[in-house]
Amino acid sequence: MAALRLQDVLRLQERRWVRVVCVVALLLLQTLQLVHVARATSSSWDEPHHLLDGYTIWKFDDYRLNPEVPPLIKLTAALPLLRMHLAVPPNLGREDPTEAFLDGRVFVFGNGGDRVLFPARMAAMSYALALGLLIYLFAQEMFGFEGGIFALALFVFDPNFLAHGGMVTTDVGAACCFLASVYSFYRYCRRRSLVRLMVAGVALGLALSAKYTGIFLLPILALIVLLQAALAAVQAPTRQPPGSSDQAAGEAAVQGRFAPAWNVLWRRSEALLAVGLIAWVVVWSFYGFRYRASPAGKDLNPPLAEYLTQMIDQRDARLLGLMARYKLLPEGYLWGLENTQQIAYDDTSYFWGKVYPHGNWEYFPVALLIKSTLPFLILLGLTPLAWRWGRRRVLAAPVDASEGTGAGVAAQDLIFLLSPVAVYLAISMSANMDIGIRHMLPVYAFLYVLVGGTATLLLRWDRRWAWVLSALLAWQVVTSAQVSPAYMAYGNRAWGGPDKVDRYLGDANTDWGQQLKAVKAYLDQRHITNCWFVYFPDGSIDPIDYGIHCHRLPTANILWWLDQPVSTPPVISGTVLISASDLEGIEFGDGPMNPYGQFWKIKPVAVIQHGVYVYQGTFRIPLAAALAEAQQAEDLSDGGKLAAALAKAEDAERLAPQSGQVADTLGDVLAADGQKAAALAEYQKALRLRQSVRPDLQVEDIEQLKQKIAQLQGSVGSP
Repeated sequence: MAALRLQDVLRLQERRWVRVVCVVALLLLQTLQLVHVARATSSSWDEPHHLLDGYTIWKFDDYRLNPEVPPLIKLTAALPLLRMHLAVPPNLGREDPTEAFLDGRVFVFGNGGDRVLFPARMAAMSYALALGLLIYLFAQEMFGFEGGIFALALFVFDPNFLAHGGMVTTDVGAACCFLASVYSFYRYCRRRSLVRLMVAGVALGLALSAKYTGIFLLPILALIVLLQAALAAVQAPTRQPPGSSDQAAGEAAVQGRFAPAWNVLWRRSEALLAVGLIAWVVVWSFYGFRYRASPAGKDLNPPLAEYLTQMIDQRDARLLGLMARYKLLPEGYLWGLENTQQIAYDDTSYFWGKVYPHGNWEYFPVALLIKSTLPFLILLGLTPLAWRWGRRRVLAAPVDASEGTGAGVAAQDLIFLLSPVAVYLAISMSANMDIGIRHMLPVYAFLYVLVGGTATLLLRWDRRWAWVLSALLAWQVVTSAQVSPAYMAYGNRAWGGPDKVDRYLGDANTDWGQQLKAVKAYLDQRHITNCWFVYFPDGSIDPIDYGIHCHRLPTANILWWLDQPVSTPPVISGTVLISASDLEGIEFGDGPMNPYGQFWKIKPVAVIQHGVYVYQGTFRIPLAAALAEAQQAEDLSDGGKLAAALAKAEDAERLAPQSGQVADTLGDVLAADGQKAAALAEYQKALRLRQSVRPDLQVEDIEQLKQKIAQLQGSVGSP
């Protein structure tokens, strides 16, 4: 009876309308979850400036505001806003990233907050839905309907994609375009046609216009072509011609083996060149086929030529400068490429409970193990078993196999799945941008297709695997639902679950500032009015935008980047809320450098959406107060108010006599006041303190201090 029912199911699934209904139903489930997340979470750090930039490009054809990412996703998100009458803040001439963040907040919350953010999130959500459809189509074409529908079902309940799929950010859109590029080239390789070639070129252009990681596709596609040629050589027949000598037979065998390889290499390379040229045109189209970022020819801030002189790797700077000289890519695109490298170098990384000045090669492999669901990891673990059983079928089809039917998989198919994973992961591990699993979303996309193949092979091996696969899928659904809507902080239970992720990973793995609606609800339900808030994206987004009227506590963001004044007493009482990223020390540094590090030793009364820690009581925070005073002293000194600046700086040092940052500031004020000997003594003290506490996090500060000391040592004692 069970066998009969199974046969009925198998016959039913062959009907096209059943397949369409299954796919649409799963995408509808994904939509409902993403809409829920979009409504339940507040704006994340990057959304306002992405949205403003997309809107200004549409309205004013101006690409200067935020060239740190290409335009595609931003333009998509801003599309629903074009019919609205929105106020746009004036550009005040600050450096472009600062201008974008500050004006982005004014734009979003000055025009109604969710009134503009929610429809923009719905537009950006289209990439998550398109990615789900692409995963199904890719897996279905390789492995048949069973593989496609299983891959899609598993993907629809992935917490990482649910966390980011409903936000105005680039990561899910980039993953979608990434998979589309490889999939379209795969389809061209299976059946060559002009239409498929053009689709592959457009897809690559979209990937390059979505996020700069799209550049990774160039070595990936080149590797795929080389591996296809090598596979053609391995599969070529080596029959010995009748009556030939051993030497002639050997030569014939070599020619017979490598002739198909050269043919494949030549044809694919020609195609790849054409794809690249089409993609290049697509990139230019997103910048209106204009080199300058501004329609009036105004410079970026800082200008590209000046910005390139600041680049860490001057070899790359010379390459970008050469491209700018010959206008091979738009000015904004080149500026963004430099900015990406600069941010990767400047950003700290939180890993295994410690802050690092740059990235760690093992960061992303570990993040994949922590942030992936256990059902997904189990299926990846089963993959070698499934493919070993199906190895004959895998190697059976030739490189130029005809259109796939799902009956078997050619070795070239695995090349299209494994090459992107290997290259993308290798490049990411060697880079410094270790700030979140969101950068690995393209890798997940290919692995979901691969897992669909694993499920197919297991089912064809023994239909009883259907019970195991069903259990894993149900597990995926449950584990995802348990963390909703705080998907950002997801971690699997093998590592302690979402509550423990911050022991290992930080930043956008747990906290991108998206918890303000939940914080507001928490405070209102308990009628809390006396509260203090250390909010990670403070300045880019303000808690008051969501009706949270807590006292502001300083972050590195508002002190040293956005330069927004904050007055902080050394002792505070009441309810204290601290974003996980600030608790971890991602901005200030860990240990004695973190003014909020003491709270790690205190058990919180609550943790809101796994990203905001809540404490109650009376707490001494002298370092936070001192850093706020020191920043005020810097501002007063810059304004020529040296007496007031000196009083502030001395107060700061009394509060935190062991802070190298505070001593450095006092030295600056004393030097500006002409007290060279006193300034030299403060600089020397600051140098000792900076060198004794995490000097690896203060390399540039230490170098600047040495220069200040050298300059003063030559002038102390002179009239």
